[in-house]
Amino acid sequence: MEGEINNFIMVWTIAAATMSYCHTIGNLISHGTPRLIALIPAIILLFLLPLRLTSIHLGGPTSFFLGWLSTFKLFLFAFNKGPLSSNPPLSLPHFISLATLPIKFQHQTHNNNLIKDHKSNSKQTLRYTYAIIIIILALLIPLYSKKENFHPKFVYLLYAIHMYIGLEFFFALASTFTTKLLSVELEPQFDKPYLSTSLQEFWGKRWNITVNRVLHPTVYEPVKTFCSRWIGRKWAPLPAILATFTMSAIMHEVVFYYIKREKRTWETWEPSWDATCFFILHGVCLAVQVAVRKAFGEKVRLPTVVSWLLTVVFVMYTTLWLFVPALVRCRVYEKASRELNALNEFLNDVYDAVRFGFLSQPFIHYIFVSLHVFIFPLMANQPMD
Repeated sequence: MEGEINNFIMVWTIAAATMSYCHTIGNLISHGTPRLIALIPAIILLFLLPLRLTSIHLGGPTSFFLGWLSTFKLFLFAFNKGPLSSNPPLSLPHFISLATLPIKFQHQTHNNNLIKDHKSNSKQTLRYTYAIIIIILALLIPLYSKKENFHPKFVYLLYAIHMYIGLEFFFALASTFTTKLLSVELEPQFDKPYLSTSLQEFWGKRWNITVNRVLHPTVYEPVKTFCSRWIGRKWAPLPAILATFTMSAIMHEVVFYYIKREKRTWETWEPSWDATCFFILHGVCLAVQVAVRKAFGEKVRLPTVVSWLLTVVFVMYTTLWLFVPALVRCRVYEKASRELNALNEFLNDVYDAVRFGFLSQPFIHYIFVSLHVFIFPLMANQPMD
């Protein structure tokens, strides 16, 4: 555990230094092929850095942030596109945060009252998010000890919920860190995906919005522009959608490769084709949905409640059928269980060392004891594989 934490600090220190180099390159070299050539070493380094981590809770988010999002952002930056390109140029702290974390700065408005209201609502929403995550975890964790009594699909459902709130937590953590450090407002990463009434709304506006913003200019727009010359602007979005979901499938396979490794070295790549099929299937279905709308317009339109129910059922069914089993085969939940055991042992040591110090204050002592006695032992002792 200690070695993983040290590697985590090293990886993110190198990533920050790499982004400082990229920021300098952006100021010295004009956009285009020359800038891309200068950024290629940084892109390769960011792609390799997650190999130094093997844990789920540290290596998983790092591989997603650096190995996928950061490299794509730098490709866009090379051609003066994407979130890293702005006029005037971003300051170094803003550039590093935006390049390494899944965030987007909120556009400021000139109305001071709106700014205050937005900040107040954002803080309140964030507090609710953390509270809901803790409550759901407290409800989920005891169920893992009884999972042999449940249907396998129900266990997969628990895993899917755990995965979703885990993503919400890491994104909220990154947003909180950046907001406190830079005093900026950030746009949300999820927008109530469970309210989606179509696959287009789910993937385009509500689920993991940062990935959508990265894939849209790097894959969707170029393919759409190219195909419009051959099949026209009306139908060009269809192959662009398929190409975007194919790229998403490839990058998810890469992230799965990062997190399933047991050693900090290269291992044989064994793709989890279930995850690939998940994204290809969703890409095909979304393309069909868009094609039907383009062909028939508003003539073919289901009631909102029906379209919402069909969307939620389809997303959940395909997730339990294809996506979650791929995570199980990557031993994600098994590794997470071992890490929580290590975390529990670490908390034992910390608790014994400092309980007579700052923890002597009643409120802090109560919070720490609650985590130490109830939450972490449950998480650590329940097998999740």
